[in-house]
Amino acid sequence: MATSANSSKSGNWKRKELWLLVIYAIVFYVIIINRSLQLSRDYYKHLSGLRPGWLLANHLNDVSDAQWRNFRGNIPVLSLVFGIFTLLAYLMKASFDLRVRGMSTVWLLFSLAYLSYLHGACIVFILSIATGNFILVKIFAQKEYFPLIVWSYNILFLLCNNGHFWKITEAALGGTYASILMFVTVVLRMISFGFDYHWTNRESHFDQEIRIWTGNSLGQLISLRSIINVVIFVNPENHAIKFYRFVTASYFGGLSFHIDFHYIVYSCGLCKTSIEDMNHHLDVPQNAISVRNVTLYGFRWILSMILMELMTHLCYYNAFAKSDLWKHLSPMDVFIIGYGVLNFMWLKFLLIWRFFRFWSLINGIEAPENMPKCINNCHNLEGFWKNWHASFNKWLVRYIYIPLGGSKKKLLNVWVIFTFVAIWHDLEWKLLSWAWLTCLFFIPELVFKSAGKAFQAQSSFGVCIFRELSAVAGAVTITCLMVANLVGFVVGPGGINWLLSSFLHKEGLPVLGGMLVTFYVGTKIMFHIDEAKQRLS
Repeated sequence: MATSANSSKSGNWKRKELWLLVIYAIVFYVIIINRSLQLSRDYYKHLSGLRPGWLLANHLNDVSDAQWRNFRGNIPVLSLVFGIFTLLAYLMKASFDLRVRGMSTVWLLFSLAYLSYLHGACIVFILSIATGNFILVKIFAQKEYFPLIVWSYNILFLLCNNGHFWKITEAALGGTYASILMFVTVVLRMISFGFDYHWTNRESHFDQEIRIWTGNSLGQLISLRSIINVVIFVNPENHAIKFYRFVTASYFGGLSFHIDFHYIVYSCGLCKTSIEDMNHHLDVPQNAISVRNVTLYGFRWILSMILMELMTHLCYYNAFAKSDLWKHLSPMDVFIIGYGVLNFMWLKFLLIWRFFRFWSLINGIEAPENMPKCINNCHNLEGFWKNWHASFNKWLVRYIYIPLGGSKKKLLNVWVIFTFVAIWHDLEWKLLSWAWLTCLFFIPELVFKSAGKAFQAQSSFGVCIFRELSAVAGAVTITCLMVANLVGFVVGPGGINWLLSSFLHKEGLPVLGGMLVTFYVGTKIMFHIDEAKQRLS
């Protein structure tokens, strides 16, 4: 009875607490949006990258982000071309009963034609690198030093991955769209192709055991594919990873040069889809997501696009970030711009990745969801990075984190991983600063999580205390994430001293305190959301 009464009191208090938290959040967003609108009205004449708007009368549109500007401007062409290619692919598949090899040839030809239009002769340069990678893999796949060769080859080209290099290349070879995004995606696929092929040649004894167990039935393996994909990332440091590699080996057995190239240049595949998933869906189109759900997915994308247009017409966050105006603004305004830039970036990548995933689903290929969780619903760094470019996160787990020792060397591995992520994006000091700051901020979170696992609350009071400490830790983590992204994408490494002097000054301390309180409230709301999901499940 006493336990039931305590549970009832706890439930009542949590409901009252949730109302208070929601009221605070509403007030916070009213203040943030109002100040954002005021800043945009006051400073728009001093900002670059603004163009006449179309959605709202007498409003400019912030298209200062080159990646967003290029994607947004090419949406009609992309939709038309993907629509035509998809229709032709389905007609050819139905007419000639094409399977993996035939469909890979069809999509390879379509993709090469379209990428040639986008990138001009730059496609020749990228395919030359991919050809070199294929040759190296075929020659050295069974050698002990194979990882060194593949990483050295791909890292070498990533170090050339900077804006100046691509401006020279594109000026010489032509094209209508920046080649850099395709290039960095191709690098990841070249590495994954190389290591998957290498691993299939290294697990011969285990493969033999599995073949005996399954009766060498590919159908049985495919039916277990979804289970294996879950196991590899939930508990990767066991035999499940070897079993997963065996499934991959079933595809690599019939691998040819043009199937590898199709995987590398597939136009709809900006997500890091694995080669075995790609080939399987070419043979048997995905049916996990119904036509109705794919249609709803496209409709939700349109709503997200309208939200983005509203944001860029009303609040010029990215234009502020690219200017030097932040140096003359108050700490409160810098916080608002930094918070706005983070939300702009999240929505930009959500729209880009979901656009390509939508077309992949229509083509029958179930690409992974890259932004499964809202940026404002993450209260720890590990959770944030698992849900920001999720397919890339899984790629990093499989090809860097696990080979380096996994959770046994977690504290060391994050430095290697985030340094690679920074170089993969671009070779700039501000990105390296962002990566290393993120690693520094990971340390207290990992320590707190270890302590939390060892702590066992014996009473309702103990549970309450632990919950409050977790909320405080979440507030500190989100603040650290904000600082790292401000350094990486707004003020740069040279602005670190300015940030410290501004926020640790008399005018900045109340803003810093307000940030912590706000993120504490946000973390508590996230707890309520997680608990509601658990009750529903």
